[in-house]
Amino acid sequence: MDDTEPDHGPHALTPITSSTHAPSHRSISSSVPRTDGAATVVEEGSSASRPALQHIDPTTDTTDPTPFAHIPLKLASLVDPKNLQALESLGGVTALIQGLGTNRTKGLSKRALGAQDSDEKEQEPSEKAYSGTLQDRQRVYGHNVLPTRASKSLWMFMWLAFKDRVLILLSVAAVVSLALGLYQDLGTPPTPTACPDGSMNCTEPSVDWVEGVAIVVAILIVVIVGSVNDWQKEKQFRKLNEKKEDRGVKVIRHGQETIINIKDVLVGDVCLLEPGEIIPCDGVFLNGHNVLCDESGATGESDAIKKFSYEECLEESRSLGKGEHGKKDCFIVSGSKVLEGVGQYVVIAVGTKSFNGRIMMALQGDTEDTPLQSKLNDLAELIAKLGSLAGLILFAALMIRFFVQLKTDPGRTANEKAMAFVQILIIAVTLIVVAVPEGLPLAVTLALAFATKRMTKQNLLVRVLGSCETMANANVICTDKTGTLTQNTMTVVAGSVGIHAKFVQNLSKNQERSHIGDGEGAEVKHKHRDDFAVDMEGLNDYMSEPLQRVFNESIAVNSTAFEDKEPDSDNIVFVGSKTESALLRFAKDLKWAGYRGVREEAETVQVIPFSSERKAMGVVVKLPNGKYRFYIKGASETLAKKCMRVVDVKRPSDGSVGHASGDEIPTSELTQLDRENVDRTIIFYANQMLRTIAVCYRDFETWSDDVPYDQLANNLTLIAICGIEDPLRPGVREAVAECQNAGVAVKMCTGDNVLTARSIATQCGIYTKGGIIMEGPTFRQLSTEDRREIVPRLQVLARSSPEDKQILVNTLKDLGEVVGVTGDGTNDGPALKSAHVGFSMGIAGTEVAKEASDIILMDDNFSSIVSAIMWGRCVNDAVRKFLQFQISVNITAVIVTFVTAVASATETSALTAVQLLWINIIMDTFAALALATDPATPALLKRKPDRKTAPLFSVDMWKMIIGQSTYQTIIILVFHFAGNAIFGYHGLGLFQMNKAEAELGTLVFNAFVFCQIFNSINCRRIDNHLNVFGGILNNYYFIVITLLEIGIQILIVFVGGSAFQVTSMNGRDWGISIALGFVSLPLGALIRLIPNGPCERLFITLRLMPDPNKLPVVNPVAEEEWNSAVQLVRDKLNTFSTIRGARLRGSSFVGKSRTARLQQAGIFPSSLMTMVPTLIGASVGAGGWAARPGSLSDPAGTDPSRSSAALFNGQIQIHPETDKTDPFYRRWGSHTE
Repeated sequence: MDDTEPDHGPHALTPITSSTHAPSHRSISSSVPRTDGAATVVEEGSSASRPALQHIDPTTDTTDPTPFAHIPLKLASLVDPKNLQALESLGGVTALIQGLGTNRTKGLSKRALGAQDSDEKEQEPSEKAYSGTLQDRQRVYGHNVLPTRASKSLWMFMWLAFKDRVLILLSVAAVVSLALGLYQDLGTPPTPTACPDGSMNCTEPSVDWVEGVAIVVAILIVVIVGSVNDWQKEKQFRKLNEKKEDRGVKVIRHGQETIINIKDVLVGDVCLLEPGEIIPCDGVFLNGHNVLCDESGATGESDAIKKFSYEECLEESRSLGKGEHGKKDCFIVSGSKVLEGVGQYVVIAVGTKSFNGRIMMALQGDTEDTPLQSKLNDLAELIAKLGSLAGLILFAALMIRFFVQLKTDPGRTANEKAMAFVQILIIAVTLIVVAVPEGLPLAVTLALAFATKRMTKQNLLVRVLGSCETMANANVICTDKTGTLTQNTMTVVAGSVGIHAKFVQNLSKNQERSHIGDGEGAEVKHKHRDDFAVDMEGLNDYMSEPLQRVFNESIAVNSTAFEDKEPDSDNIVFVGSKTESALLRFAKDLKWAGYRGVREEAETVQVIPFSSERKAMGVVVKLPNGKYRFYIKGASETLAKKCMRVVDVKRPSDGSVGHASGDEIPTSELTQLDRENVDRTIIFYANQMLRTIAVCYRDFETWSDDVPYDQLANNLTLIAICGIEDPLRPGVREAVAECQNAGVAVKMCTGDNVLTARSIATQCGIYTKGGIIMEGPTFRQLSTEDRREIVPRLQVLARSSPEDKQILVNTLKDLGEVVGVTGDGTNDGPALKSAHVGFSMGIAGTEVAKEASDIILMDDNFSSIVSAIMWGRCVNDAVRKFLQFQISVNITAVIVTFVTAVASATETSALTAVQLLWINIIMDTFAALALATDPATPALLKRKPDRKTAPLFSVDMWKMIIGQSTYQTIIILVFHFAGNAIFGYHGLGLFQMNKAEAELGTLVFNAFVFCQIFNSINCRRIDNHLNVFGGILNNYYFIVITLLEIGIQILIVFVGGSAFQVTSMNGRDWGISIALGFVSLPLGALIRLIPNGPCERLFITLRLMPDPNKLPVVNPVAEEEWNSAVQLVRDKLNTFSTIRGARLRGSSFVGKSRTARLQQAGIFPSSLMTMVPTLIGASVGAGGWAARPGSLSDPAGTDPSRSSAALFNGQIQIHPETDKTDPFYRRWGSHTE
């Protein structure tokens, strides 16, 4: 390959922009990455954090590679672009491995890893590279870590919070007020005022400067409280990200397979390739079988790329003519995905020098709003506009009065006029501060932060913040079976060696699993009278040594699992496929030869890796006699049909055990009766929730390379059928019931056979009356119309491929459902991405699945999904509680301030600027903390989910907002304007009148604050339930903040006189103000008793709520498909985001939401069948059932379903208790016959 040929390797930025790993990219200038490999902290926004992704120039690398032979960037340049000629110039793979001081088969030695007491028997080569220490290797080639972005400091968050333009305007006004106040107090004579004896010899206290200081202090409190909250949230998400990025990698070190942390991978390590793995480092492929990699995330190449050894690639390259391009590839690109096959590669670049590392360094994206934050933008924008309009109108009205008074009151000094103007400006700006709801994003942030932190404690790692909110509206969960509904601890508990020997673990306690005729009909028992039961511990007594050896080899050689220590407990466990681990454990328990020795002795000539299409895996080995044997294991119902012979294991007679002599394994041809016995056995085990695995072999006289699977997998000899148990997880049935009660339908998608799937679905409560079961191949062949008709009733999709799951998810989304999906495999990635919320398995999940998911189930437990639904609803409810409270305060504060200021002859409001700022703190920061921290409770699962298009304000919320605002506005205005008449303050002297008016103003302020305190309790519920104190003792934040508000209010009244313009009150006034506030609670109960129907019609007429019966004129999904960029720009440029929200844009570690706005549901016209409820309340059961004759319809004599034969033959099944008058049954019932 010369330099003029096109580059077939990783490219620069063009294909990278299509990757799903980052929403935006920036191309910027930079230099070569660091060569010391140390992890660094990169300041946000610095050029060092955004290097340009360009092809590497090795000549710029000045690193001294001693004692190794290759400089770091020279090795990194082999992959970018892929350059076989450069690898050849290094001397090929052999010279590469020697230059890195490693071994092709054993990996790095103990000495190279820093072990002082190396006891390796083989002498290491004398090359200089083998003398290199661990420190030398890390110094030259670096660590497999990326520089971490430095989070913003607390001072930066304070600066961002203070950059709020309204706060800046208020600060300027406060400084001017302070300056004029100081001048008034210090530079002018004191103003005379009335004394208690009625004379005018007293002077007013010099406290004009206090208001300016109080406003400055209030601004500082707002800034500090908000910035501290954001800073703590930033730290929390940083910890979550660090936990998310941690994973294990399989490597070979000093000849042993082991799992190490991804950060510990070194250049020179020999790493293993397995299906589902995201490759952590760049490397050169050494050997393997049918390794296919998806490099689309790195190169943009959509086709899977098969990997070949360097020798094969070199041979092809030398055979090419001029202008021809080779197709074989020996380079492993970091960040790509292994689709299938197994193999090994040597690492040549890690960390920032690897291809994926340089991509990650080049990615720089801005934090997007979560869906709920975006949904609140329009509301916040409207409130900000109305509040600003009210402030401008108030300012204009007061300025008109000010200009009029310049003529009518010419006696005022210039200082008094300036003070009057500043007071007008302050009250108008304060009104805007109170009206603009900066607490809305804070409430969302706090609710999400608390929910995320608590979800982590419940084994839910949130990767995408917006998924918490989305789960609140989820109404369908598509779940896997293995490891999610079940425990994923596979064990061989029953099986059949040959046809007749039925072995069972603990036979004395599990007689029902022996399947030798107990409970069956006499006819069936008579036909299979040769079957006999064996305890698994004594199975060796019934098998000849050659059969034991073949059985053991078929398990050990045809497997990739291995033994290793658990990192936490140091126990020896099998690592790898759960099914393979169960079989290896089965062989180990029977004390057969160890799997390591069997594998080393076997001469493998071809490997058939497992794939979801063929549901089997195999290996061809050369026997000592020169012949060849093909071992294969896989889905029993598939392989049993390909078997022509079976090993003979007979019932012992007269107490003797029959063993075959010599090395021959007695076999016999499968008869029709034998095949029926096999089918009965498979169905019998499947109905007991056992996964059935067939173990087979086939002998060949001669061999040719790369024989296709279809030619190998026929004329097989059946060794055994193993029943592997994966028991249900504790609490799964209850969790499914909770989902169904919460209005969330659960659908199971599994690769297991339909009978196992039906059995588990029935046990879990997923398969219920009115539901259907279908196989994946049948499902994918349906037309679009039929699929939309069936999907609402589909409860189990068996033998499904990942593509079937994606089709199911997309169909549900087309029908307007909010879908959550679980997945653990590499091929589940598309379905996880397609779903609104993707759940991956933290234990069994591949890296591809985790990267594609939104939430990781750290315990792989379905019950955790229920917790996610509960917390999602908790987040949405928390924001709505806060919204209900704040809008009530906003309306009252704006009306009271506007009316009283305009009506006042001195342009003063009933609530001063400092008082309004204190109220603003109560309703923004304190209320956000109190109402957004209610913990999730099971009661949240007792209601149906909201639609995605549901308005933010429900009927109950609007009733409460209007009722409370009306009450508060009336009592404040009444006491402000009629207080003197109510308390008889007329006819008093000047001093007494001033004191009485001060007490009345304090009463009004105190009553308003206590109205908010009691209303915050009232707002803990947003439905029509009367108990507002439910669970209040579980929210310590609410209790502490409420007590803090009461304590501060008492202090303000007693000692804050000058700053807040209040005075001390007597017991009567305290009682009145508290009583007026307490009325909010019984008033709230009365409001909840008002019927919703008439109120909803009124609100729709007033356009406070959208009409739910009005059909859209535009398909929202179609609109967003072409206009998503415009929607995003509109989000970023709205008024609220421009004027407010500097803190909202401050976080750099909040997880990326997939879209900037909540996607509105697409509405598709569907057939009448989809409107039929999923669960039919049938009054007529499926009585009158009678077993059909035949081996499949009546496999064990106890199967209550009429449709076993239909399922086994690939048809659909409707639940047998479904009402026959159900329109769906009429339409599809014939398909089950």
